Amino acid sequence: MLSTTPNGNGYQPTSEQLQVLQTASEFAYQIWQSRTGACQTFLRSYPLETTLTRQQIDDLIQDYILDENYQLAHEAKVMSGLRNLRMLLMMRWVWQDALAVIELEQLTDELSEFADGCILFAKDYTYQQLVTQYGQPTFINAKGNVQVDDMAIMAMGKLGAHELNLSSDIDLIFIHQARGETDGDKAKDARSIDNKRFMTRLGQGIIKLLDNNTADGFVFRVDMRLRPWGDGSDLAIHLSALQKYFSQHGRAWERFAWLKARVVGHIDQPFYDDIQALIKPFVFRYYVDYSAFSALREMKSLIQNQVAQREDLDNIKLGAGGIRDIEFIVQAFQLIYGGRHPQLQVKSCLKAMQALCELKYLEQTIYQELQSAYRFLRRLEHGIQAINDQQTQRLPHDVHWQHNLALTLGFEDWDGLLNTLNNHRCHVNVPFERMVTERQVPTHDDELEPANLDEQVARLNDVLTQENHTKLQNFWQSKMVANLSDEARERLDDAYPVIVHALLAHQDQQQLANTALPRLIALLEAICRRSIYLVMIAENPNATVELIPMLSASPWIAKELAQYPVLLDTCLQQRYRHLPDKLELRDILRQQLLRVEPNDEEKLLSVLRLFKKNQILAVAASDVLAERPIMKVSDSLTYIAEVVLEAALERAFAEIVKRYGYPIGQDGDPVTEADCGFAIIGYGKLGGLELSYSSDLDLVFLHKIKEQGMTTGESSVSGMKFAARLAQKLMTYLNTQTRDGRAYEVDMRLRPSGNAGMMVVSCHAFETYQLEKAWSWEHQALVRARAICGDKRVTARFCDIRRTVLALPRTIEEVRIEVTSMRIKMQKHLGTSQWQQQAGKFHLKQDAGGIVDIEFLAQFAVLAYSHEHPTLTQWSDNARIFEEMATLGIWQAEVCQDLTDAYLRIRAATHQLALSEQSLLVDESLWTQTRALVQAQWQHLMGVESPE
Repeated sequence: MLSTTPNGNGYQPTSEQLQVLQTASEFAYQIWQSRTGACQTFLRSYPLETTLTRQQIDDLIQDYILDENYQLAHEAKVMSGLRNLRMLLMMRWVWQDALAVIELEQLTDELSEFADGCILFAKDYTYQQLVTQYGQPTFINAKGNVQVDDMAIMAMGKLGAHELNLSSDIDLIFIHQARGETDGDKAKDARSIDNKRFMTRLGQGIIKLLDNNTADGFVFRVDMRLRPWGDGSDLAIHLSALQKYFSQHGRAWERFAWLKARVVGHIDQPFYDDIQALIKPFVFRYYVDYSAFSALREMKSLIQNQVAQREDLDNIKLGAGGIRDIEFIVQAFQLIYGGRHPQLQVKSCLKAMQALCELKYLEQTIYQELQSAYRFLRRLEHGIQAINDQQTQRLPHDVHWQHNLALTLGFEDWDGLLNTLNNHRCHVNVPFERMVTERQVPTHDDELEPANLDEQVARLNDVLTQENHTKLQNFWQSKMVANLSDEARERLDDAYPVIVHALLAHQDQQQLANTALPRLIALLEAICRRSIYLVMIAENPNATVELIPMLSASPWIAKELAQYPVLLDTCLQQRYRHLPDKLELRDILRQQLLRVEPNDEEKLLSVLRLFKKNQILAVAASDVLAERPIMKVSDSLTYIAEVVLEAALERAFAEIVKRYGYPIGQDGDPVTEADCGFAIIGYGKLGGLELSYSSDLDLVFLHKIKEQGMTTGESSVSGMKFAARLAQKLMTYLNTQTRDGRAYEVDMRLRPSGNAGMMVVSCHAFETYQLEKAWSWEHQALVRARAICGDKRVTARFCDIRRTVLALPRTIEEVRIEVTSMRIKMQKHLGTSQWQQQAGKFHLKQDAGGIVDIEFLAQFAVLAYSHEHPTLTQWSDNARIFEEMATLGIWQAEVCQDLTDAYLRIRAATHQLALSEQSLLVDESLWTQTRALVQAQWQHLMGVESPE
């Protein structure tokens, strides 16, 4: 098809190629017929089977704006030259597209690069003319110095995304730096004007060169309506005015427009950075942004109404399942989640679609269908526009051009094209309708209809206690509600029917609406001023029905949601339905951290904290609603902590290495990322895989680094300093209080010598301390210690040390005395007081017959019997220690099972009390049997009565 015959004048296409062009485009074929010689010459230099680089495009622009003497032509000649070049390029692009020898991305990229080149030329050409007249625009910068003002040209829409089609207009916005005036010198026939006028004339000159329709046509239609305030406003806006506009007047739909905004060409970096600093927070919000759904729905509804009014059923862009629908799906996800996922902050629809698939927001099948539909629709759009160089997305009504369009796109007839089109539309329509719909109605219920709201409110009033009725009235009459913006109040009103319905549903199921209401009011008070969260509730009525039981069951969940509304996304997306295992958690966090720049510590801390909070909230919700076994709950909570510690260590190590180089390992070689010479050891609940919802982390840091050796970096420090600073950086990552809270509270008191000891010690020092200096209670603590993450050589060495220390020869009587002595001390300091005991209170953890008794029995077992039975040292959790004791036949299996059951029963209660924010001090009468069992086993196994 692409074989051609060169002749003396230029490039001679084959008859088949000419037929393809004639079939595809009346516009392009007329160019060939009327300017055959020029077209042949052009195609000889730029054959159809080749692509164009940006440099070639820039060279072409320069060639076509010169006069006969190869000097820059006057304005009329320049305009003519650009338009003639555009016609030749359009002829070539249409032909390439019809021959299917150019990929969609290559075509749209070349079109966009040509637009960029023309814009930059027009800017430079006009600027030079204006400077001759007025001098350079200047302003006084923050340092008090005179600085030349510049104008950034923002490409919006398809040009911003490098997605121009064959007959796109170009949406532009002009931004300059600041108020000021030009430095024109009257003595040199250059008068001074203010910068606004200069930039307005610069913009006008650009538009004139590109947009004016002359005898030669136009280069690009320029649309400036997206600029702040729209038509009738200044053509160019300065930075401070743009900032004010975004903060005070920017509307939701404008965020969609600015999503694709791109600076054309290069400007000074500080100016570029200033622009990005304004755009990014306007478009992408820190919290997951559900207000985008409301705006999308409103925009979609408007488009649908317009299409219906015009009976525009053949519009492949605005019709159902069209290009706009695909863009809506992609942009909705981008604006909702783009603040959290920087890789969604891309301009290209296809690239954003791919990122959504990688992030699992789009299923693989949906992604394939959407990108296939998008490519087909864009190709069809090009085919439609190529016919007469018209900016339209309507299918042709003329039978002749229907047939030609079908042939051009590779179909035998029009029906074949329509069938494929309709299949793609269906594939688009399904996720679109799921994504952007009118507000959901609760399953099998129409109670959210406005007509039913009064009835629902009346029902709720009958259910509520007088106290809660007063609280609800006070909320509605509060200053906070009265002072809400119109938009926030409208969102609250929209959410209220969903809330009322959910409360009534909860009352019907559990009769706990009165428990949930005060917590719900506290949540509403927290989110009303950030009203996007009200949109989340209104958009998710079915999930809201399941949110209310969480509030009634757990004030802890309610408080977390009120304090960190970003977590509502986890509940309303019902992520608690599946709790990821450790590998899944690691992968989730890894993907999130891939989007954090290496030196962006603030973002790193935010990612770590919100990852932890989101995952723990999902566990809590699962615990409350699904009643998962306590062991599974603790496993999940422990996995979350382990994954956070792994990631924190990796990032801290990379940061310290960047600063100081690599330390020298004890083998004499520098350590590596894989073998960093450092490890984190978990004690207590972390070590025992028994974390609860608000547990702190008992940590010890070990290393195998040459302490006196110097690191490999230019700013070299000793190995000891490296290890210490790595430990400090870890503590910063975990302990620092940010707006998202702390990752974890860290307790380092179990390290050698406690608070008086070094924050990190060598494995050798740790071993020496454990063998020569450690108290018996420190060996008890070591029973529940476990290597969490870090250098495998260090963790293996720790395991060896732990095994050796725990298996030291000890007499049973010696261990019994030490453990009992420590238990008595703890009971005296931490158990219930005499008057509490007299009042019938029992502390589930510290009192006799409580959880500490069971833990001490497990520790006694390991320390007393490991010398003869080393397998006891392999476990750090109580349940498996008891299981091993039964297997070894040291204690009766029934005894071990009774202790395990009692332990799990008490632990489950402590979890529920934590979620209920209640004390571990409970009514003793509820625990008489369990307590008696534990005390009896203590007396039986330890040979003494349980301490009281």
